[in-house]
Amino acid sequence: MYIPQIPTFLGVRHYDSVDVQPILPYIDWTYFFHAWRVAGNFKGIEKMCNCEACRQQFLSRFSLAEHEKASVAWRLFHDAREMLSRLVTENRLSFRSALCFMEARSEDESIVLMDKGVEVLRLPMLRQQHPSERSEYCLSLADFISPQSDYIGLFCVSVNGAQSLSDEYRKVGDDYSSILVESVSDRLAEAFSEWLHCQVRKHIWGYAADESLSLEEIRKCHYLGIRPAIGYPSLPDQSMIFEVGKLLQLEKIGVELTENGAMRPNSSICGLYISHPQSNYFMVGKIGDDQISEYAVRRGKSVEDMRRWLAGVL
Repeated sequence: MYIPQIPTFLGVRHYDSVDVQPILPYIDWTYFFHAWRVAGNFKGIEKMCNCEACRQQFLSRFSLAEHEKASVAWRLFHDAREMLSRLVTENRLSFRSALCFMEARSEDESIVLMDKGVEVLRLPMLRQQHPSERSEYCLSLADFISPQSDYIGLFCVSVNGAQSLSDEYRKVGDDYSSILVESVSDRLAEAFSEWLHCQVRKHIWGYAADESLSLEEIRKCHYLGIRPAIGYPSLPDQSMIFEVGKLLQLEKIGVELTENGAMRPNSSICGLYISHPQSNYFMVGKIGDDQISEYAVRRGKSVEDMRRWLAGVL
C-alpha cells in the first residue's frame, strides 16, 4: 500500500546561488548532439581528451562513410567542453531554483493543491486516448496522486548569464560561438534539473532516501517518482506555467514569463515532482474534440483558447 512521504518542508523556498560543480557530472551530451542535428552513437566521448590519439580512437569506431560526421561531432563536442570551461571558470553563469511542496489530492481528472486542507490551486490534467507500449491503460498524471491525501512538489531551475555572452559573440559576427553558448547552457539546465531531482528524492523530500543509482541508471529513469516538465509530453499545456509560476514566485529567482508562456532566461525548466512508486513518464499524444472541450471547461478557458495552447497535440 502506498503511504505518502511527508516532505521536509511545506511552502516555497528559493535558492539564489547553487554551486555548479555537483551539477556538471549530470550533463547528458546525447541531447547536445541532437540539438545540433548530428546523429550517431557518440557514447563515451566525454571521457576522451582532445588529443590526436583519442581522436583517432574515437574515429576508429565508425565506418569510412561515417568519418565526416564523426569528425564534426568530435570537434563540436570539444568546442562545447572548452566553452563550458570558460563559462564555469569566469563565473559567467548563476544557477537558481525555486522549490515548493504542498498537500495534494486528485479529483475529477485534476491535481488539487492545498494549504492546511484549503484548496489553493487546481491543475486539470489530460489523459491519453490511446495507451502507450509501456502500459495497458490510458494514463493521466492525476492517476499518480491519491484521491485522499498526498503531497506534490513544484520546481523551477534556471541558468542565468548565457544570453549576455551569446549576445557578445553575435555582435562580433561569431554566430557559431553564440549558438554554442546557448546549447551548452540548455544542457546545464537539464543537468541542474536532474541533479536537483536527485537531491529532492534522497534528502529534501526524502521519499527515496536509500537510493543508490549510477548516473547511467539515473539517465534511464530507474529512480522512484517523476518530474514532468510543463510543455513536455505528459504535461503539454504550456499555459499552466502561469499558475505554477505564480505559486513558485518565479520573479524571485529572476525568471520572467512571456505572453506565450516561454521562460526568460531560456535555459529554464519548470514542472512537478510526483513521488508515487508506480508513476512513470508517458506521452499524452493526440487528443480529440471531446477531450479538449471537456478540458477547456476544467481550465476555465474557451475551446478556441485551449486549441491555441494545445495545437501540438490536436
